[in-house]
Amino acid sequence: MAKMSMIQSLNSAMDNMMERDPNVLVFGEDAGYFGGVFRVTAGLQDKYGLDRCFDAPINEAAIMAMSIGMAAKGLKPVAEIQFSDYIFPGLDQIVSEMSRLRYRTAGQFTPPVVVRTPCGGGIRGGQTHSMSPEAFFTQIPGVQVVMPSNPYDAKGLLIAAIESEDPVIFFEPKRLYNGPFDGDPGKALETWSKHEKGEVPEEHFSLPIGKANIVREGNDLTIVTYGTLVHVAQAAVEAEGIDAEIIDLRTLVPYDIETIARSVNKTGRCIVAQEAPRTSGFAAELAAQIQEECFYALEKPIFRLTGWDTPYPHAHEWSYFPGLKRFSTAIRETLEA
Repeated sequence: MAKMSMIQSLNSAMDNMMERDPNVLVFGEDAGYFGGVFRVTAGLQDKYGLDRCFDAPINEAAIMAMSIGMAAKGLKPVAEIQFSDYIFPGLDQIVSEMSRLRYRTAGQFTPPVVVRTPCGGGIRGGQTHSMSPEAFFTQIPGVQVVMPSNPYDAKGLLIAAIESEDPVIFFEPKRLYNGPFDGDPGKALETWSKHEKGEVPEEHFSLPIGKANIVREGNDLTIVTYGTLVHVAQAAVEAEGIDAEIIDLRTLVPYDIETIARSVNKTGRCIVAQEAPRTSGFAAELAAQIQEECFYALEKPIFRLTGWDTPYPHAHEWSYFPGLKRFSTAIRETLEA
């Protein structure tokens, strides 16, 4: 085991896979020589050469189209979209080609493409560098959607994504790139940057796509979330001093309804939380499915905690973000008799 930030663990995952499989390629805008805007691909071009780690033009549609062609010919591309806010020019290629290739060719071709992209706020990126667009991609049959919350999961899930024969959209919460934080966005930004690192194996390992992680066991309340909000939920539960169970989805498609339902049937109360805007967000899907599975066990309506239906602000970022104060309010309301 080694101490790694999420940046380092993701880099280690790609390094492991490039070493094991010569068909694995890494590319994207500034992903080669520069090592990516967040340095996640740093050193891979030096180690594996220009043919296997290279820069792409500023053209997300072309990056997706090239990935599909590479995958159809037997390669395993890991494509980086520099910020998830800019993935939409490539959306048609993902929806119309990548997601359907296996289906439309009756299994003759598969698209083992991994699309890596940083998402979410917390770094004062403003409206064009802070989106959480994961719900868009959960609507596309044939695409898996992953979002880790810590360095260990990031490496294990990225390796599993690269080894998958189906396309994976791999969201990386940029707020967590350099380590976990105390979960309170009301404090100064610098208190969010402890730069703590997690224990991560240096060698190859993988985690199953589609399996949630119970971060904290409890009996009073179930909190279902993913990405950055896993840490905010932990901070809120500690601040409120309650016996809550926290479930980190890790994978949005497919998601682990069995683990969620088992927990909610035990606690009878549930909060679903996302950083993205409220309307038609993934939390709505979770709430609907939990209601179907656990209706007779629920003692209160499911509480949906989300961002607002506005562009992500810069000056008022912490008012937008579902932080410690809003989490604590949700907990108290859900636990009321």
